[in-house]
Amino acid sequence: MRSVGYFLAAAFFEIAGCFSFWAWLRLSRPWWVVLPGVVSLVLFAWCLTRVETTYAGRAYAVYGGIYIASSLIWLRIVEGIVPDRWDFLGALLCVAGALVILLAPRS
Repeated sequence: MRSVGYFLAAAFFEIAGCFSFWAWLRLSRPWWVVLPGVVSLVLFAWCLTRVETTYAGRAYAVYGGIYIASSLIWLRIVEGIVPDRWDFLGALLCVAGALVILLAPRS
């Protein structure tokens, strides 16, 4: 499903873009690290408009579940912190909810 690819790309771009601000403001990195972050946030917004849904609210709701799970992957790969069982349970619940919204039959 093409939309899932766009949701995953949007999550990566949003997390990377926001992390650039985190790195600047919380990790004392130089200010210019936000420049690629801004580009990343623009790509996030573009990706989210490519998903196959009629309503923005549904796109955002589905994206929320994917974003949460993707954030935990970022936590592990980029920040080197292993998510705990509660992180996994929470992400599983969110992804399940996102799939219900995405795949539910509509009249």
